This record gives sequence, C-alpha cells and structure tokens, in this order.
Amino acid sequence: MNIVIYARYSSDKQTEDSIVAQLKVCREFADKEGFVVIGEYIDRGKSGTSSSRPEFLCMIEDSKKKQFQGVLVYQLDRFARSREDSAHYKHKLKKNGVRVLSAKENISTDASGILMESVLEGMAEYYSVELGQKVTRNMILNAENGYSNGHVPLGYKSVPVQIGTRPNGDIIEKKKLEIDEEMACIVREIFLQCSLGKPTVEIIDYLNKRQIKTSRGGEFRPNSFRHLLQNEKYIGIYRYGDIVNTKAIPPIIDKKLFAEVQKILENNKKVRARNKAKEEYILTLKLFCGLCKEMMVGVSGTSQTKKKHKYYACKGKCGKKRVTKKWIEDLVIKHCNDILTTENIRLIADAVVKQAELTGDNRIIDMLQKSLLKLEKEQNNLADAIAQNSNEDFRQVLYGKLNQIIAKKKELETQIATDTNNATMIVKAPQIRFFLNKLRETDISDKHKRKALITIFVNSIYLYDLHDGKKRLDYIFNIGEKRVEITETLCYDIVNHGNSSFIDCCGSPNANESNLGGLTFLLHCCILSLCFVF
Repeated sequence: MNIVIYARYSSDKQTEDSIVAQLKVCREFADKEGFVVIGEYIDRGKSGTSSSRPEFLCMIEDSKKKQFQGVLVYQLDRFARSREDSAHYKHKLKKNGVRVLSAKENISTDASGILMESVLEGMAEYYSVELGQKVTRNMILNAENGYSNGHVPLGYKSVPVQIGTRPNGDIIEKKKLEIDEEMACIVREIFLQCSLGKPTVEIIDYLNKRQIKTSRGGEFRPNSFRHLLQNEKYIGIYRYGDIVNTKAIPPIIDKKLFAEVQKILENNKKVRARNKAKEEYILTLKLFCGLCKEMMVGVSGTSQTKKKHKYYACKGKCGKKRVTKKWIEDLVIKHCNDILTTENIRLIADAVVKQAELTGDNRIIDMLQKSLLKLEKEQNNLADAIAQNSNEDFRQVLYGKLNQIIAKKKELETQIATDTNNATMIVKAPQIRFFLNKLRETDISDKHKRKALITIFVNSIYLYDLHDGKKRLDYIFNIGEKRVEITETLCYDIVNHGNSSFIDCCGSPNANESNLGGLTFLLHCCILSLCFVF
C-alpha cells in the first residue's frame, strides 16, 4: 500500500527535532507494516486546532489523484485536535480511498480500534478546550492585576515586574506596560493628524515611506491602522472581556482627542460589522438520509413571523422531509449521555487501555532524550573549552554557541515533558475514567460536552420517514461496525425478553464479544434508552 507521512509541531517554541523524530517513527512503522512511503507533508509552527495548514490542505487535495491509500501520522492529534476538522477531512480522504493511520497508537480497524480512536479524538478536543479555558482564566487575572497579556501596542514597552518566588528559589515575573516616549510621539502625531481630518490613506502612506513599523513589525495597512486608532489602552483603559482596569496603563492620548477620532471613524464607516454567530450543526458528517443514503446538512429558513428555524435536510433529491435541528440533536445527545454509567465508563477505559497497551510506544520520547544527552555533552565540552582558552574574542564566540545550546536544551525538555504527559494520558485507565466521569457530570447543554459525546459514541445515523408519520433511526456506534435498527418492535422485545433481540439484530454474541467483551452491555443499554422515544 502506498502512503504519505504527515508531520506537524504546534509552535515556534518547539524544535525541528520534533519533526525529525516523528518522521523516523513513522518510517520505522511503515517498514514494519510493509507500506511504501511516496511522500511527506510537513507543517511547522501550526496548531492542530486550525485547518489553516498549507501542507495539510495540499495533502487533502493531492488525495484526489489516487496515488496513495493512507496518511500516516505519529499520533492522531498530529492530524487534527478539532472534532469537526478531523471528521471533515477524514470524510474527504475516505471518499478518495484514503484512510488515516497512527504510528504510535497503531489503531486496528476492528470495533476496539474504532472505539479507541473515538475516545482519543474526544479527549484531545476536550482537553484542548480545557487548556484554552485555563489560559483565559490566567489572562483575566492578569487584566485584573494590571499585568500585560502579551501584545505590546505601539508607543509602549513591556517591563518585567517581580511578583514572588517559587519554592526552588526561581523568581516569578509578570510584565507591565510603560510609555516608550520615542514611539509615543508618533502615536500622538497619528491621532492629531486624524483629528484634523487628514485622510487615512495619506497617514498610512506617510508612515510606511518613513519605515515606521506597526507594533508587530510590519507595514501599516487599513486594518492595523484602524486597530491602533481604536485601542483604548492609549487612554489608560485596559479591557479584557468583562474586565476593565483603568489604573494599570499610563495614557498616551487624552480622552477628548480619542473621542474625536472615534467619531470620525464612525462617520467614515462604509461597511456593516459582521457580528452574526456561526451556527453549529453537530451531527454534520454523522447524519444520513435513510432513503437515498446522502448526507444530511444544516439549513435554516425564516417563517412569516420572521422567526428563524433550523433543520437538517437531505442533500439528495429523494424528497425526504427536513428534521428540526434541536429535536434530533437533543435526542441523540440524551442517548449518548445515558451510556455514561459507572460500569460502562470502566468498560470503555479498560478496552481503550488494552488496545493502547498492544502497541504502546515511547520511541519519540527516547529519541528526544538522546538528543538532550547529546546537547548536554556538547555543553560540557564548550564549558571546558571556555575555561581553557584565554583568547577573549574566541571565548565570546564559544559563549554564543553555549547560549544557543542551553536554549535548545530548554526547548527539548519542554517537548519531552509534553510528550510524556500525553503518553500517560493515553495509556492509563484512571485518566480515561476521569475524563469520561467529568464528561458525565458536565451539564448536557454544554456545547463542548455535546460535541465530545458525538465524537466518542456515534459513527453514523440513518434517519427514515415511516408511512405512519413516525421516524426511525438506525445507529452505527463507534464500538462496533454493525448497524443497529431502532424500531418499536425491537424495543418491545428488548424490554420484555432481555438481550435476545439485540443478539439477533447485531449478530452472534461471540462475534461482538471477541472485540470488546462486556461492551455488548453498553450497546444494549443505549437501545433500551431509545425504546421510549418512538
């Protein structure tokens, strides 16, 4: 089978060693499995929560050429951390006859592999959201206490402030903004010229011709210029979300001048702000028409009373009726949530860990640690060379190289810590149980919980319109590839005759138990919860 390798690291703080290590592990895995690697796609400094990755998008486009049948990644979060992106692009690859392979997890294609992949994707996205929330909380605290949250506007400089020490003696520092008088004069002139009615285009042209850069080091453009003029920090207002701090930043512009400029900007405004929230249809790529098997997609319409209604509609031309978005999403979410019993959580965690242990692999961590040992050796050699050399110019060169090695060591240590934490999360049952229990306790209206439930449990849903006006759902769960029809007759048999109807519908119990054992009970519980709906 021909495959390509996709590798990625998230930020500039990580190093090229991460890419090299990922590629090495992937190539070893490909050799072991007998795959032929025909190409590599590499994104550097690109987050997995974003689909704006040039090499990634190029790979998706190239899959249409049918030259490769698999995309190999070091582990699944290299492909995508977003549930929507993962499902969307896997669906595109599948249409082109390409599947996603993981070198580290080595996920099988049977029911246990499907379950493991679903749980890992759900955890990756959920913890990505959790991390974002923690960062947001920290930024709110910074705003409340007047500390900088990163970006320094033109006319200010960032000054370190010691706020305490750690138990090991390390100093804890934050940053505060102070006026940079040299650049503040430029900011004052910009506001003055704008208040006098000088056209924005002329001011921007004046700044760029004199090589005056924005706070991010680029040329001025209409957007960056407008952002500067609307920045309340210039009148001493530090705003972050709902937090407003008027004592943290020294003002550069007086409030009267600032207000005059805002009035001019408002009068010159030619386009309406686009503040419409994007509506999420969480069953996209999961919900299909039972009649023609085409995907059902989110649509909206406005009634005579001007009220907006949202639906899922079949993309085909079979004439299937639309179904109300809220009704079917709430129905599916409720049934997925009912699966999260204490016993089922234990069964899921054990099944995922068992699958992970079959191919548990810390090769990339070992490689990074070897690189770290090599750097430590180079550091010691440089330190000896500096001590033994009396030529000051040569010593300065050696000091420069030494500082580079020390910085690289810190980056590698950070990468090793990150990969070690990720590996622990994946292979340990307590972490999976903790995640699933937390998911169960979260309010069912939470959008992140709803997305995670769909990711973990639902492979696909087929919706039918019956002759008597009722509807029927056929579920294919991630814990098995056999379709489960949800009908009134089936539900009656389950309630009155135990598990026999489930076995008749899904195949012999031995076939199911060969994959996940006691998880037969998990599916049975889900069917029982559905029988009272229709």
